[in-house]
Amino acid sequence: MEISRRTFLGTTAALSLFPTFGALATSPPGDVVGKVAVGYQGWFACAGDGAPINAWWHWSNVWEQPPSPSNNWINIWPDMREYGRGYPTAYAALGNGQPATLFSSYDQQAVDTHFSWMRQYGCDAAALQRFNPNGGEGATRDAVAARVRSSAEKYGVKFYIMYDVSGWATMQPEIKADWTAKMSAHTASPMYARQNGKPVVCIWGFGFSDGNHPWDAGTCLDVINWFKGQGCYVIGGVPREWRVGGAGTRTGFLDTYHAFDMISPWMVGAIKNADESDNIYNAINVGDQADCNAHGIDYQPCVLPGEVHARQRAHGDFMWRQFYNMVRVGAQGIYISMFDEYGEGNQIAKSAENSAMLPTNSGMLALDEDGTPCSSDYYLRLTTDGGRMLKGQIALTPTRPTPPVLGGGGDTQAPSVPSGLHVTAHSATSATLAWTAATDNVGVTGYRVFANGTQVGATASTSFAANGLTPSTAYSFTVTAQDAAGNSSPVSAAASVTTDPGGNANLALNRPTAESSHTQVYGSGNAVDGDSGSYWESANNAFPQWLQVDLGGSTPVSRVVLALPPSAAWGARTQTLSVSGSSDGSTFTTLAGSAGYTFDPNTGNTVTVPVPAGSRRYVRLTFTANTGWPAGQVSEFQVYA
Repeated sequence: MEISRRTFLGTTAALSLFPTFGALATSPPGDVVGKVAVGYQGWFACAGDGAPINAWWHWSNVWEQPPSPSNNWINIWPDMREYGRGYPTAYAALGNGQPATLFSSYDQQAVDTHFSWMRQYGCDAAALQRFNPNGGEGATRDAVAARVRSSAEKYGVKFYIMYDVSGWATMQPEIKADWTAKMSAHTASPMYARQNGKPVVCIWGFGFSDGNHPWDAGTCLDVINWFKGQGCYVIGGVPREWRVGGAGTRTGFLDTYHAFDMISPWMVGAIKNADESDNIYNAINVGDQADCNAHGIDYQPCVLPGEVHARQRAHGDFMWRQFYNMVRVGAQGIYISMFDEYGEGNQIAKSAENSAMLPTNSGMLALDEDGTPCSSDYYLRLTTDGGRMLKGQIALTPTRPTPPVLGGGGDTQAPSVPSGLHVTAHSATSATLAWTAATDNVGVTGYRVFANGTQVGATASTSFAANGLTPSTAYSFTVTAQDAAGNSSPVSAAASVTTDPGGNANLALNRPTAESSHTQVYGSGNAVDGDSGSYWESANNAFPQWLQVDLGGSTPVSRVVLALPPSAAWGARTQTLSVSGSSDGSTFTTLAGSAGYTFDPNTGNTVTVPVPAGSRRYVRLTFTANTGWPAGQVSEFQVYA
């Protein structure tokens, strides 16, 4: 018998997870029901970042010129302290004397930073905004989608595609073509969001009564039904007055709205203070929830932190009132607008706390604009507690439990120290670590890994593969545990290791590769780039497939080490493969016959394949099966003498 949310709520465990003061929905808890989703723009680029668009995408009005006081598109400055790279702007230095730099969504490290925050602060899913992908921005958007997938897998955060159809004139055929040719491939990711067993897709913009959304109800219904025919769970980003009618919505759309699996009304611009949130609750949200319940539709209202430059935030009171109203109405999920919307100043991602973190000539406001000091992660911490209230982990309360600055209340207890840190494997350029999980009064959200005092990564699991190390070098590794409130444990006891001599270096690192095929942007070069988070994936459902590296000359070879991303999101799987070698790239000799090799994230997600000692220039892997996904998959293809 298929479980329903009603059946689930009948269990003791479920009653501890979900509030009982709302009407029952038709869907059981999943990746969006019972969860907090955040809108993720991912649409910032900088000149010189390598992105195809090669411009200051969404940072400035004139993208060809760097942001400056006279060429500015954003309303608040990001907190840049945790980004690995920043791009210089034409602004004056910050008030603290630091240069005024900005991040690029094209940089994997920047997206990693955002998803590490999502993991730490309880953002369950990221809705990647996808506008018309067929113009000059398309290639950059495609690349950002691949980076989002990589970061989601690395940090264990769900993601899904959210099409914003605004201004997309030929939307009806092109959205179908884009899903079929490009975006549907991402559903192969173990972190792609699913609800009721179906991949989640959101379509934002049907039914709005303006020139950017000109389609009639029949056209929109056709698109919804097409996605449902592809086996998708479809969310509708609709006007706030979708049910009652009003100036913002077209008439005759009610049956179209009722075709969605989940309805998510847009609230940006509708409210700007706590009283208006209460008015919307009484006039719209209560009736919306009842209508959704009556039609078997899940309800995911929008919660917003408020626009900084419009002074709407009231140091969190505005956002918390919305959380309170949406939980007490019985909403099945909550959508935060937005994670990284620095343009509208409506973001929850870490932002300038005060004037010391703003360019001195920017004229912008910081989070302390109303005189109340706020830490840069304050609205992420509010999101943490809002999610806990949605899930019944804290009581329904109109009073926000999260203070603007840590130490003023809320959860101040740090996790315990991770214990038993040890090195499970090492090479000339890598070390694999494992440890015993920490504990916390609320819950551990992740771990940070340090080498010789410098952070080298973060993970939600109790193992980590540190790559890119220097041969014949001593490293002292430590780990700290974090909780959702931002508390960090003391540093663990150290685990020391000296990497193997340079003569035992990975011979395949950054060498030329070849392949039988690849899907999306998961090309063969990803397998030799030294980054365990990137990977090669062959065409699906088309075994056999092969991956090959050119060592540049005849080289002694005695073992091959293969890896998959270390994140726990990559569940254990067995890949059947063989290894062969060649001196000329055309005639290959079998070095290791076809066999099944198990990749397990609990042991670093790596396997070693010994091969007979001998000199080869080309080393090839041939895949014939994979229990985890119908394709060959490798994040690191390493060859050793």
